[in-house]
Amino acid sequence: MILELLIALLCGVTAGTLTGITPGIHINLVSAILLSLSASLLAFFAPLILVVFLVSMAITHTFVDYVSSIFLGAPDEENFLSILPGHEMLIKGEAYSAVVYTLYGSLSGLLIILLFSPLFFFFLPIVYPYAERIMPFILILACIFLIYFEKSSKLWAFLIFIISGLLGIATLNLPIKEPLLPLFTGLFGISSLITSITKKQKLPEQKIKPLNQIKLPVKSFFKSILASVIASPLCSFLPGMGSGQAAVIGSEVTGDLDRKEFLVLLGAINTIVTGLSFITLYTINKARTGVAVAIEEIIQLSVKDLFIITGVIFIAGLISFFVTIFIAKYFSKIISKVNYQILSIIIILILFSIVFYFSGLLGFLAMLVSTTVGLTCIYAGVRRTHMMGSLLVNTILYYLL
Repeated sequence: MILELLIALLCGVTAGTLTGITPGIHINLVSAILLSLSASLLAFFAPLILVVFLVSMAITHTFVDYVSSIFLGAPDEENFLSILPGHEMLIKGEAYSAVVYTLYGSLSGLLIILLFSPLFFFFLPIVYPYAERIMPFILILACIFLIYFEKSSKLWAFLIFIISGLLGIATLNLPIKEPLLPLFTGLFGISSLITSITKKQKLPEQKIKPLNQIKLPVKSFFKSILASVIASPLCSFLPGMGSGQAAVIGSEVTGDLDRKEFLVLLGAINTIVTGLSFITLYTINKARTGVAVAIEEIIQLSVKDLFIITGVIFIAGLISFFVTIFIAKYFSKIISKVNYQILSIIIILILFSIVFYFSGLLGFLAMLVSTTVGLTCIYAGVRRTHMMGSLLVNTILYYLL
């Protein structure tokens, strides 16, 4: 059984690596495919084997996915905020360092998961029933908080939030397969790539520094980690609140963060929210991620399973750190040798094909509309977290109605 679990873990790391570097292919999509095949797979594998595969894939994805967002500008719903500081460092030849900063955050996130797991295990079942009664009001306050602290235009932030919310309601209630795929591909992926094409940016040669030269002052590092500790647990059990909102809330509470500090924060939060979602699934029986939904359908978790999952999170994270370093070095060596505009166009065409294949014509049309909203947000100059209204408005209405 141990050998089978180890093989499942390594297969999960491989799958998470592929989803991390492939634009448009998210772990939620892989989870949905695996879930559809689970009846056949369970004839050959124990449920825990599939769970280990899913957990290791999810954790690996949180490490690797910053490679595609920073180098290619093709993020998913967890790491879209990395585009701004990551892209700034890319055009300065420091994309490799940008990825490493997110890895420092993700590694720290592993330790924070170990710290918070017992707290979630014992206290979340006590606190959550009370929080659930006022859940829509907590979410509304979080949305007001995000709009209030918009530094550019609060009016545009509000409009983008409402428009995204209406778009989310329409997309999630239409007969579209994998509705989040066209929704987030347009809002956060293709809109960024189109912006890169219009700017006609030429990338410089990327610098690959030794790890001991890529560092933050201790005070800056702990400031980023403190922000992740404040925000991550809250967003791990609140529906519709993801890593992006957690990052903004954390950074506002601790004060403005520079590019490097923010990348550390993003890496930490992405890993923490993903890791704690499995603890949340066990303690309050609520699935907050696509992977958690798949696990919920496959197995009824026990305490023993939870210990195994925690170990898998830690081991997969350590392996993923070194895998991501290797991939980031490779991308750094080749990215300046290719035409970035042509590369962006190719990625857009790939995303078009993926959305059309998995979500059909209706999904493709939804992607075009969401791309327009994404471009509007970019040119309005407001934070792109406001486009997460596409999920939050739907969630708030669900609780109120």
